[in-house]
Amino acid sequence: MKDFWDELFGTQPDPPSAVILVTGGAALLLVLSGQPWRLARNVITIVHEAGHALVALLVGRRLRGITLHSDTSGVTVSRGKPTGPGMVCTALAGYVAPSLVGLGLAALVTAGKITLMLWVLTALLLAVLVMIRNLYGVLSVLATGAVLVVVSVVTTPEVQSAFACLTAWFLLFGGVRPIWELQVKRHRGHARDSDADQLARLTHTPGIFWVAMFILIALGAVLVGGLWLAAPALA
Repeated sequence: MKDFWDELFGTQPDPPSAVILVTGGAALLLVLSGQPWRLARNVITIVHEAGHALVALLVGRRLRGITLHSDTSGVTVSRGKPTGPGMVCTALAGYVAPSLVGLGLAALVTAGKITLMLWVLTALLLAVLVMIRNLYGVLSVLATGAVLVVVSVVTTPEVQSAFACLTAWFLLFGGVRPIWELQVKRHRGHARDSDADQLARLTHTPGIFWVAMFILIALGAVLVGGLWLAAPALA
């Protein structure tokens, strides 16, 4: 048991510069792709809905469940006051969650806490699984968790390091594209009940203001997290 805790909280060597750059490029290509992005976007949706759920709990709302759909959309249902700061924070959390989680993962990779990062992600997925309320959602979370467990338990430290970099890069880049897609849908009149439009109704400000907030946070995370991850290569 002591060996496990030592490994969990120990520090692993920095990934080679080539691994950092290659995984960054691979993550960017995945986010810019067609069908592969549609499949990988399920991970972004899980983090998005987990962001809603976590903040709902933190502000004192009663979480009723999370539903994930095969079209990569999702819904988190909570009960509580329909207006006020708590509801605003809950609505705000979804689109910024992948970027902020990616930033946190970049910090852990930079600090050499790769094993800790992998097991924290696995624990968070288990917490999300408890709140899933449909079969597709359960299968999606289980598949993602299975990948994490296999990488954490079976693979070599070198593979774990590369996977950690890829995951951090993917969440950083992957946090941007859904915001762009959101605004395209809003422009076409197909997203009248989006998070941005809910925030607009809650705060009496234009929805485009909240889209701009989302994109600024996402791009800021890409800049900061990217610099953290690329620091060894730049040096």
